[in-house]
Amino acid sequence: MESILLKKNTHSYQGKIPLASSKSESNRALIINALCDFKGDLANLASARDTQTMIRLLKEDSETADVLDAGTTMRFLTAYFSSKGVKKLMTGTPRMQERPIGILVDALRTIGVEIDYLKNDGYPPHQIKGFKNQTSDTVTIRGDVSSQYISALLMIAPTLPKGLNINLTGEIGSIPYITMTIQLMASFGVTVKADWDAKTLSVAPQNYTPISYKIESDWSGASYWYSVVALSRHTDTKIELLGLKENSLQGDSAIVDIMKFLGVESTFTENGVLLTKIPNAESLTWDFANCPDLTQTVAVICAAKNIPAKYTGIESLKIKETDRVLALQNELKKIGGDLVEIETNHLYEVKGNPDITNITETPVFETYEDHRMAMAFAPLAMLIDVVIEEPDVVVKSYPEYWEHLSEVIEQQ
Repeated sequence: MESILLKKNTHSYQGKIPLASSKSESNRALIINALCDFKGDLANLASARDTQTMIRLLKEDSETADVLDAGTTMRFLTAYFSSKGVKKLMTGTPRMQERPIGILVDALRTIGVEIDYLKNDGYPPHQIKGFKNQTSDTVTIRGDVSSQYISALLMIAPTLPKGLNINLTGEIGSIPYITMTIQLMASFGVTVKADWDAKTLSVAPQNYTPISYKIESDWSGASYWYSVVALSRHTDTKIELLGLKENSLQGDSAIVDIMKFLGVESTFTENGVLLTKIPNAESLTWDFANCPDLTQTVAVICAAKNIPAKYTGIESLKIKETDRVLALQNELKKIGGDLVEIETNHLYEVKGNPDITNITETPVFETYEDHRMAMAFAPLAMLIDVVIEEPDVVVKSYPEYWEHLSEVIEQQ
């Protein structure tokens, strides 16, 4: 599908949405279960392409693992195959080959894994050649680039002969995602000693215990429904999102607190969380260091509702599926908004449009092969007609998105 036209919403909506399962939780559980020799029982695994790619590659007995565009899958499997001493060529799409992996590879080399780059140093594709002896029980790794490197090392740590001590340098980003990994490991019987003040994570040699585990719904996916409610012109719009937990392991559950400023109240129910409209605040200041995947959703809402906002903690967006900072700057201009870099790689300001409904020409939003660009801009159809190019990119994390959204927004 080359594009999809979303017609301006004309009615209020009261309904229930069966959210997609968490890709982040699914991918961690899959690696841990693989380290249990696949003896556990995982329920409600995500239908997201990233997760389905992980499942396929864990089952395949091939010399090459093509992760496509799945960053988490690339990082987690690089560590997993390394720990198993498996010889594996790790590769992916052209964009994946532009996303750095050097920090993780350096750490794995430190403990004795042989890995060679096949094109550019620090980037896929890379060849895992073997792991005979653990040469060190300590690695030092930056904490401000990607928490996925840290999670990848943590999950294999208890299976290493000497365990692993991870020393973190600099600021530590996305701590909730690291905490999710630690808590999932605990569910499977492994203890991690975390000292956040000293910036150390220590894991002694231990055995994972296979268990039955059910994956929660995806808070990242939930954020787009918060956007639908926030942008609705009807005060009686209510949406219940099914399968979410109040005490979630997912960092993107921060959307609950963020959206109190942007006009949505969350009430937890037996089945999930009920979203209702409330008055929004006059401005927003937020540090996204622990929930960077929410940035696009929140930026679109602020621009569309003309809520002045200041953001920090979004530096990692420049090395995601696309340069999300640049993509936001390009696309927000189409609705009279902008994302302005006030301090290089630190402080950003969102500027909005006082009346987005005055836009006379239907905006056409590019998605940059980025699922979150498509899903973040689609809820603008609560206010105006919009066109989303390459809408199929949502299969990466939320394949049912357009089907679910059709409950509220007419599509052509």
